Amino acid sequence: MKITNKKARFNYQITDSFEAGIVLSGHEVKSLRSGHGDLSESFAKIQNGEVYLKNAFIPAYQNASIRDYDPKRERKLLLHRDQIRKLAGSTDHLIPLSIYEKRNMFKVDLGIGTSKKQFDKRKTIKARDEARRIEQELRGEKGNESKRE
Repeated sequence: MKITNKKARFNYQITDSFEAGIVLSGHEVKSLRSGHGDLSESFAKIQNGEVYLKNAFIPAYQNASIRDYDPKRERKLLLHRDQIRKLAGSTDHLIPLSIYEKRNMFKVDLGIGTSKKQFDKRKTIKARDEARRIEQELRGEKGNESKRE
């Protein structure tokens, strides 16, 4: 199961990405495997030479009897020391792009990005709408033109 952060590529210009492991508890793994989780408001931060994923929403597994569980707790990301140094030297934002399972372990695709300006977001929307229109024309859909006749 792959959980993606759809807002990340819209709000940020991603320049580089890393694959990092994540420290999870057992019921969080079960919850992610069932497809529950949200990365839309999450970010990563470096503290004391370690990288932490903050504000990622992973709910408790529905069949688990967990008390006092915080679904937005900070979770440690596992990276090599040289990767952490490279991230620490960057002044850009650390944004989680997706969480996915790889060989029975969960990984986080962590991107380095700068915030897009409002006009950049408008360009993205315009390019996406133009691509959709061209795709519809290639498929032969008329759209609004047939309603006018």
